Amino acid sequence: MITFDSIMLESFAKAEGAFICGARVNKIQQPSRRELILSLRNNGNTRQFYINIDPKFYHVCFMSEENLKKRHIEIPQKPPMFCMLLRKYMNNARIAKINQPDGERILELYFETYNEIGDKIYLCLAVELMGKYSNIILYNCDTGIILGCAHNVGSDKSQVREVYGTIPYTYPPKQETNDFISRRYGFLRAIGRDIYSDGNINSIIDNYYAYHIGKFKYNSLKNNYKSNVSTKLKKVEKSLREMECQISKNKQADKYLYFGNLIMANLYALKDYSKTVTVFDYENNKNIEINLDETKTLKENANKFFKKYNKSKTSNIKLSQLIEYTKMKKEYLDSLLFSINCSENIDDLLELSEEIFSDEPIKKYDKKSIEPIKIESGETRIYIGKNNKQNDYIISKLADDNDLWFHVHNCAGSHVLLKTQTITDELILKCAKLAKEHSTCAYSGKAGVIYTKCKYLRKPPKAHLGYVTYKNEKEIVI
Repeated sequence: MITFDSIMLESFAKAEGAFICGARVNKIQQPSRRELILSLRNNGNTRQFYINIDPKFYHVCFMSEENLKKRHIEIPQKPPMFCMLLRKYMNNARIAKINQPDGERILELYFETYNEIGDKIYLCLAVELMGKYSNIILYNCDTGIILGCAHNVGSDKSQVREVYGTIPYTYPPKQETNDFISRRYGFLRAIGRDIYSDGNINSIIDNYYAYHIGKFKYNSLKNNYKSNVSTKLKKVEKSLREMECQISKNKQADKYLYFGNLIMANLYALKDYSKTVTVFDYENNKNIEINLDETKTLKENANKFFKKYNKSKTSNIKLSQLIEYTKMKKEYLDSLLFSINCSENIDDLLELSEEIFSDEPIKKYDKKSIEPIKIESGETRIYIGKNNKQNDYIISKLADDNDLWFHVHNCAGSHVLLKTQTITDELILKCAKLAKEHSTCAYSGKAGVIYTKCKYLRKPPKAHLGYVTYKNEKEIVI
């Protein structure tokens, strides 16, 4: 990334100084600990002055409406303490002048306002853009005392310079330089003047950082969502393995029934309270030895074997039901992970947030903002769901009985819906290819795609979003 240096800051201040000087503060918002928005009004125009002190993206600019959306800024319902402090001192205050100390990455905004008894006072908002040391500091120009800052710096964090309320404000220590750096700075300063003399510097800064902030937030949110779903998926897969292992063990319980029957068949030929008994195994045509509980009678031992058998049988029935539900949950999480990987922007990701943070698969949702991919050609319309909500919407709201539904066989993917008056082999092939492209099999050599009429689809009562059963399907290999 390009570093926001003192030359760029100087160019910005010169280009936008005419608007900033004399502007009044209409509104103050603090979206996060490292972001601040001042709504400034001057000569009938209102603009959003954006300050970012994040070590990766530190800069200042006036935001356009388009780039405001790209940054995906969310204003908290409860303002942070620093925001409340700024509102107390700066609301409706007028900016008397701006200043940039020579060669420093510091922008000083001097505000003309009034104190509690009506006396005019001057405050300075110092925006220090210095990488990980960036900060926003408000101090009284008359006393030099700091009123507050975006984040405090105590002696435990810095032995060079402390920054917090009630102590005098001092400039950060100057960086050591040499003649080569000085010459380079002068050269770049001259270039900066030439390049940005048309006053276009603000839009360059705004567009550049809006793009990179939006990209960073998208990647961070995507990785966070993937980590969340992957963790749930691992737990589900582990539970599935454990239950299948238990069912495998319970299948051996048939021998308990057989032992019980053998004991009961030889009840009068054997003695009670024995450690073992030897009986004839009719299935294998040989004698076998059965271990018993010597404190119990033969009949009690036989009943014990019958209880073990019945317990295993009941356990298997319950486990089978639980495995079926767990497999559905795994399929749901697979489809959710697929939707995250297919998301193209933050809006696509935010549409998944309700499902991501729900402990159980959601079954109801707001249908107002659902917009699946739509391909139109004459009377033909093809819909492709980008996530579970859109898949469910396609099936429940858009599909008619004779429309065709496509999905990759036994893989996570999008539902594809074909609505047309004339079904042709070319259309079927096209939709099957779209179903493969929008699935986890997109880059596989071959994949089976099933399709059937929508009247043969059924959504089970407690099924998750986008889950359907089907019949009378056909399969095409793509």
